[in-house]
This record gives sequence, structure tokens and C-alpha cells, in this order.
Amino acid sequence: MLISSDIDLVIFDCDGVLVDSELLSAEVLIAELAPLGIHLDRAYIRKHFLGRSFPTVARALSAEYHTELPAGFEAGYRAALLERFETELHPTPGVESVLSRLRCLACVATSSSPPRAQRSLQVTNLDRHFGANVFTASQVANGKPAPDLFLFAANRMQVSPERVLVIEDSRPGMAAGLAAGMQVLRYTGGAHLAGHVADPRETVSCFDSWTKFPQNLLSPD
Repeated sequence: MLISSDIDLVIFDCDGVLVDSELLSAEVLIAELAPLGIHLDRAYIRKHFLGRSFPTVARALSAEYHTELPAGFEAGYRAALLERFETELHPTPGVESVLSRLRCLACVATSSSPPRAQRSLQVTNLDRHFGANVFTASQVANGKPAPDLFLFAANRMQVSPERVLVIEDSRPGMAAGLAAGMQVLRYTGGAHLAGHVADPRETVSCFDSWTKFPQNLLSPD
């Protein structure tokens, strides 16, 4: 897979791209919602919530089921998820090699909350590749699919949008990257996208293994 060499920054989404967290997230949300009489499955969550921030998910659930989530639900869900992360969260296979060999700047731009993003990277030992260059939807007015977060990240990294490559797994994330005027690739190697078949109507190229990441952006082994 070849991407223009005029790339100065790669922006990585976190969940489902750097860390294989989406199935864990879905399982915890399903379990937390069931006592409220809201019964979802993984397919529904993947279709409607992948790449969305929790406040967006909460608003969608409230509208669909005509009820407000109880006070404390978000905090309970986040605590249960972070507990699962401590023992079950892993990097996506092979991403460590890409991050170690990347020849340009890198940062993270995620819809996750700051504590979740920070702990995800710490648990998987990927935080050492990014330092403080981790940006979340809490820092902008509009989350994905709006371009705000990616434009904010590029600005903080002092790189023009046209010289940025975005790696995403979700449709809102891809839409945000394209709206920001950046090059975009879709990573489909996360467990939640197992068996994914590329939609021929999509304008974004997909890759299902980090061994297929653009080699011209990497230093030799």
C-alpha cells in the first residue's frame, strides 16, 4: 500500500486501531444496559456506536428508548470497562513495530474520554510512543464525524492538514479525516471487524494487518 511520501504526521485513532478494545467495550455496555431493560448486541453497537463518544451514545440511547440513563451510569460503565482493560486489553497485533519504525511525527486523536485514552495506552505500553500528544473529543466543540478533532490535533502538532495521514476504523472517523482534508486509511484488523468485507462504494482504502501499512513511511527493519 503506497501513500504519498509528503506525510509529516500520522494521526492514529485509539480504540480499534492502536488497542483492541472495541469488543470489550461492547460487552461491558451490553452488560451495564441489560438491567435497565435495554438489550443490545455487538452488531447493533458496531453499526450505531463505533467511533462515537459516550455522550453521543447516551443521547442516541435516550432517543431510541425514550428514557434517560440513570445518574451515575456513565461513571459505572467507565469503571467496569477500565477494570476489564487492566487484564484483557492488548495492542492490535503488529502495531508496536509500526510505531517503532515510523519516520514522521505521530499522535492520537480519539473519541474516548481522557482517562480511558490515557489508561488504554498505559496498560498496553503504547504511551511511550506518544507522550503528551494524545488528543480527545473533550477538547473540541464537535466530535467525529466533524473534522474538529483532527484539525485540532494537526494544529497542535504544527502540521498542515494536507500533510497528515489518518488511521481510523470507524465510518465517523473516516468521514472526519476526509472532511479535514487529510489522507485516510481504514484499519480493519481489530477483533470487532473480523470478517469485514470492504464496501466497493467506499473511497478509503482498507488494510487488515499492520504488515500492510505504507512501507514508504517506515524505516527499514
